Amino acid sequence: MDTSQYLEILDREGRLLASAAERAGVDAAVPACPGWRVRDLLRHTGVVHHWAAAFVADRHTGGRPMGEPPELDGAGLVAWYRAAHRHLMDTLTGAPSDVECFTFLPAPSPLAFWARRQAHETAVHRYDAEGARGGEPTPLATDFAVDGIDELLRGFHARPKSRVRTATPRVLRVRAEDADAAWTVRLSQEPPVATRDDGADAGPAECELAGPAARLYLALWNRTPVPTVTGDPALAALWRETSGIV
Repeated sequence: MDTSQYLEILDREGRLLASAAERAGVDAAVPACPGWRVRDLLRHTGVVHHWAAAFVADRHTGGRPMGEPPELDGAGLVAWYRAAHRHLMDTLTGAPSDVECFTFLPAPSPLAFWARRQAHETAVHRYDAEGARGGEPTPLATDFAVDGIDELLRGFHARPKSRVRTATPRVLRVRAEDADAAWTVRLSQEPPVATRDDGADAGPAECELAGPAARLYLALWNRTPVPTVTGDPALAALWRETSGIV
């Protein structure tokens, strides 16, 4: 996927998130995020949008903390989120392709990184908002879901922050059944090491998490159950219990 595709998805997902939040109401519970109300979801995602946009707009090359949300609620908070999303979109679409700024995962360019990361951030939280609203969630495209699984396994969980660890070496397989996409995740006392194994015989695994890409994407972000678990269920439980992003 390229930057323009991520930006199209980011634009759509942010609009859907705001619409679902407005319909649900800011006091509605968010089933996928225990303890959160829609107001928490809007505040979090809006702050992340401003944080991401500032790196690109300011050409800031070092990490810095996120800001605080405004003291808004109700319709004012929804409007603030819409403005934060619009500001992010305007910043990313207006930035030069060679802009230099901070990133925290490998990417072809900083602009490609932030477009991709914010597209997935917003898609997951749009699902959260639609869960609070009720009704059928908006479907995710298979190629985008595969991309998000790859970002999660080979990006986020390759970092020292990952808590998915085992006392002895173990092997987990993740397979998107409708996309001929698979990953082997080698677990140990160090951060997980994931490799892409599409169409290859990657050898045995002690547990496999499988399903359609879109459902697997949400499951790996701990939004829904894993469609199919085969092998040692303890590794599936380990993922569920320790894979939250911090």
